[in-house]
Parts: sequence; C-alpha cells; structure tokens
Amino acid sequence: MDRMRASLLGLPRGKKRLVQVLTDVVLVWAALWLAFVVRLGIDEVANPIKDHLWLFLSAPVICIPLFIRFGMYRAVMRYFGNDALIVIIKAVSLASLILGFVVYWYSAHQNIVPRSIIFNFWWLSLIMVGGLRLAMRQYFLGDWYAASQHVPFTSRDDGLPKVAVYGAGAAGNQLVAALRLGKVMRPVAFIDDDSSIADRVISGLQVYKPRHIQRIIDMTGAQEVLLAIPSVSRARRREILGFLEGFPLHVRSIPGFMDLASGRVKVDDIQEVDIADLLGRDAVPAQDDLLERCIVGQSVIVTGAGGSIGSELCRQILGLGPKTLLLFEHSEFNLYSILSELEQRISRESLPTRVLPILGSVRNQGQLLDIMKTWSVDTVYHAAAYKHVPMVEHNIAEGVLNNVMGTLSTAQAALQAGVSNFVLISTDKAVRPTNVMGSTKRLAELTLQALSRELAPVLFADSSNVSQVNNTRFTMVRFGNVLGSSGSVIPLFHKQITSGGPLTVTHPKITRYFMTIPEAAQLVIQAGSMGQGGDVFVLDMGEPVRIVELAEKMIHLSGMSVRSERNPHGDIAIEFTGLRPGEKLYEELLIGDNVAATRHPKIMSANEDYLSWDALKDKLTQLLAAVSIDDYDRVRQLLRETVSGYAPEGEIVDWIYLQRRLDP
Repeated sequence: MDRMRASLLGLPRGKKRLVQVLTDVVLVWAALWLAFVVRLGIDEVANPIKDHLWLFLSAPVICIPLFIRFGMYRAVMRYFGNDALIVIIKAVSLASLILGFVVYWYSAHQNIVPRSIIFNFWWLSLIMVGGLRLAMRQYFLGDWYAASQHVPFTSRDDGLPKVAVYGAGAAGNQLVAALRLGKVMRPVAFIDDDSSIADRVISGLQVYKPRHIQRIIDMTGAQEVLLAIPSVSRARRREILGFLEGFPLHVRSIPGFMDLASGRVKVDDIQEVDIADLLGRDAVPAQDDLLERCIVGQSVIVTGAGGSIGSELCRQILGLGPKTLLLFEHSEFNLYSILSELEQRISRESLPTRVLPILGSVRNQGQLLDIMKTWSVDTVYHAAAYKHVPMVEHNIAEGVLNNVMGTLSTAQAALQAGVSNFVLISTDKAVRPTNVMGSTKRLAELTLQALSRELAPVLFADSSNVSQVNNTRFTMVRFGNVLGSSGSVIPLFHKQITSGGPLTVTHPKITRYFMTIPEAAQLVIQAGSMGQGGDVFVLDMGEPVRIVELAEKMIHLSGMSVRSERNPHGDIAIEFTGLRPGEKLYEELLIGDNVAATRHPKIMSANEDYLSWDALKDKLTQLLAAVSIDDYDRVRQLLRETVSGYAPEGEIVDWIYLQRRLDP
C-alpha cells in the first residue's frame, strides 16, 4: 500500500490528471447505470446500456468538460477540503441539469427515459465522485486512523505523541487538520466547555467535558493538551491553566487571536503556554486620542530602539502613522533586527512612514541635537538604559554615565531642539532602591523633574551660561518587569526545564510585578500623552507574583512534577541561590502614598519629591567628577544624598575599581 501510494504521488502532473479524468468517466457511467437499476430494478441490469447507448455516450461528454471548467482537476488530493466539495456539488448539479435537457429533447424522438433517472444520477454522482475523492485524500495522507477511530475492534498506534485539543471550534479543527497533515502528533480527543457538543464526534474525535480529562488520559493515553482557544480572555485562560495544572499533561497553545489575524503566525505554530495567561491580566482597550496625540503625522525618535521595550514601542508607533520614525540604538545587531522587521511591515502594509536607523550613543549630546534638529523631532521616547541589576552593580561607572548622563544629554538635546514631548521609560526599581541601577534611574527621573520646572534653564556643563527657553514637556512612566524582555526569568526557566532542571530561584519569598511588553508599550504611549510637565506616571501592574510559584506552575504545565522533600521522585527540582548583589525581595511602584487617578484606569499619577535644577546640577557635577577618578565610595555617598530611600547593600564591587585596589 505504501509503495503504491508513493508511486501514485510520484506521477507527473499530466498523468495524475489523466488518471482522474478516466476514473471520473467510469464513475459517471457507473452512476448512470445505477440510476437505471434503482429506477427499474435488478432484473433490468443489462437493458439500460443496450437501450440507451446514446445516453451513456453523452454523459461523460457533458460532465468531463464541466468538471474541467470548475477546476476539479486542479485540486491537490491530499489537501482536499470543504471548498472542493462545494465545487463538486456545483459541477455535478449543472451537469445533471444539462443532461436532463438532453434526455427530454432526445426522448421525444427515441425511447423514453424515466424522469427519475436524472435525479438518481445526480445524487449517485455526488456520492461516487465526492466520496472517492474523500477516500483518496485519507489514502494519500496515510491516515485511515481518523476515520476508523470509533469503529469497534479497530485500533492503531503509530508511535506519535498523543494530544488532546482544548477547544472544538474553528481553530481547534484547523489545528487537528494541520497535526494530521504534519504527522508529528496524533490528536486523540477534543475538550470543550460547551456542554451542547459534549460526547459528540467532530473531525473524527470525541468531544469531552473538562471534568473528564482523567478519563481522556486513561482511554486515549493523551500526553499533552494543546489550547486552541485564541479568542478567549486571559482571565478564562488562567482558570483553564489552573485546572489543567493538576494533571500530568504538558500544556501548550496556539498563538493569540491578534497574532493569527495579523498573519504573523499560523494555527499550527504551537508554542509553550504564554506566562501572561497565568497572570490572567486582560489589557484595557486603548484610548485612541491618547495613542495618537504625540505620534500621528509627527516625527518621532526612540532611543534604545533595539531593546525589549524600545522595539515594541517602534512597532506600535509605526502602526499609528508617524511621518518619520527614527531608530536610535548603539547595538548594530539590535538596530538591524528591528529595522528589518519594520521594513517588511511597511512593504507588506504599504505604510507611508519613513523609518531611519541611526547608530549612536545617548551620551553624545551633539549627535542627538543634530538628529533632532535635522528631522524636526516632535516626540522622544527615551528607552535606552542599562537595566540588569547585578550587571550595573558591578559596572558602576557605566551605569551612571549611561542611565544618568545619557538621560541628561538626551533631555538637553531635546530642549535645545525645541522638541514638544519627551517620555522617559523608568522602572519600579527606582523606588527606594538597594542597587545602583535603581538609584541611577531615580536620578534620571529627578533630572527630568528639575528641568521641567525651569522656564529657561542654563544647561548642565554650558560654559556660555546662557539660558535656554524650555518648550519641552517632560514625562516619566514607571513600571515593573515585562515578560519576555532581555534578562527575564521566564526564558531562563524554559531553558532550564528543557535541559532537565533544576530551576534556580534566588529566594523563596521573592516577588515581582509582571506585565506583557505590548501592554507596557501601549500604556507608555498613552501616559506620555497625558503629562503636563514633570509628571511621574505609574502603571497598574496588578498583583505581585511569587517567583517560586511561577516556577512550579511552569514545571506542572510542562507535564512534569516538582522534586522536593515531600516528592523525592519528582522530575525537576527548584534550587534557591540567594539574592544577587543589589536585589530586593519586594519591588515597589511608589515612593510615597500621594497618588492620583487619571483618565486611564491602568495609569496613576504619583506626586514625588524633586530637587531644584541648580541643586541637581551641583550634585551631577560632583557625581561626574567622582566617576572620572574612580572614587566609587564618593559615588555611593552622592547617590545616597540625592536619591530618597537609596539603601545600598554590601561592599562596592565595581570590577575595574576592585582590581585597581588589589593591584595598585
């Protein structure tokens, strides 16, 4: 059977079509002969051909050209579907109608043909022509199992992983068809919340209620559940995942509805469960006027455009129709990656926006000023920063120069160029920080707060001592961790699970706030449109998540168990490695309790303390001087004096400074 299938599939296209045509000729004759038998009875088996030879000659002459015209021989048998069946119905119906006219015209001169013959010929042709094609589709797919699964005393085990599909709707059926075609997994059952289709059979698979999952495992041997519910809310997905967590099943899913609709992914692009589903957060619909206010028809620049947040900002900004989008990035590879993605989208959607990639550093104020003046920049989204806490803790000078002086240079360039809007992407680690990264980000906030309150400031390090008119509206947006960002714990856990563990967690009580990158970027754009100048906006991050619980859920949803003292025979262990330098157990979003609601339910306005511009310039001068001579004790002292709540832990461990102390 396999050799014959392979030889048929290997035939040239012309020979395949010839075989189909000859087969249909035989089927048309057989349908016509059976139409007479059904009408006249078995005793008249031989008479139809003898008495109506003209009709048997006319039938294929009428049918085959119509079949060709309707494209029945252009369909690939292995991908035969509902559309092809509709074409067959149309072609056979029209052929029967024409044959009927021929019969009634010819019967006026020759032997009379019973009228019911045409109706019999129609339904018999449909069954034979369509039925044979369906059968051949299963044959060429090598997949008779789907058709025979519910036939008593038939079974088959082809060694493929058995999966149950959660969701018996359109997405679920498409997924089953794709899995059967790909022959990588064997779908064995549907699971669906709709009780009206429970115990029914769809696409050859029985539909079970969620409470019968253990029965599915026992009866079918299912090892995995694939979620085919792309349009369901995140809250509902969280409920489903929580329920599935109690079973020894690896849970994966197909992409979300928007990804499917945009064409970025296909139904059969199976992926690990999105951790955002475990959080159960449904994004609040965006307010269009806030999204568009600082972008539509304007010139926009994003610093750190190749980073996690910066690249998502670029994607969303491009969709809002700016005149020009400038990508500013110091990493050549990251800049190339985001530029390639945006150019493909521009070509695909015929967008009018001009996208320009610019390599550079946010410390270079002169370059930034030239860029902003040349392209008449209206809005700056400043996402460039060093954000990895332990990394910055050991590279203090770079953290200060990039996060503080880089923000200052970008802000002063924007002010000199007359930029209307400046939005700083900040972090929850800026609140009562225990690390250099958080303290430098808070100092960046203080810089913008001080500048925003000056109508005509004398800029930092400006020897001319000339006041600069300030027409720039500075806004800061503060939020916590984003899922999938560089350095995020989620990809690390996935990698550790794949390699067999253990999963490393710094502390059993450590918690973090989480938000998806698209939601964070969308809220940043909206918050930036609401500021009046010097505003610190805080995004609603929901409830904090215990990292150890997140690790346990990821292990369970991978179809494995946690190895612990209570379960020594589990699959994957969780190890606690201790807090890293500068790391906090709990993150906060507010320094004080003075917070106000805004017109957006997910955005709050914080009223934070600030320094005057002259006082801050003095601190920045001292800070820069201390960095230039590697006096990190002084750097730490200045940060403590300037940043409210900064409480560093442990000794200074700047690698360059430490080596110089050990080897003077």
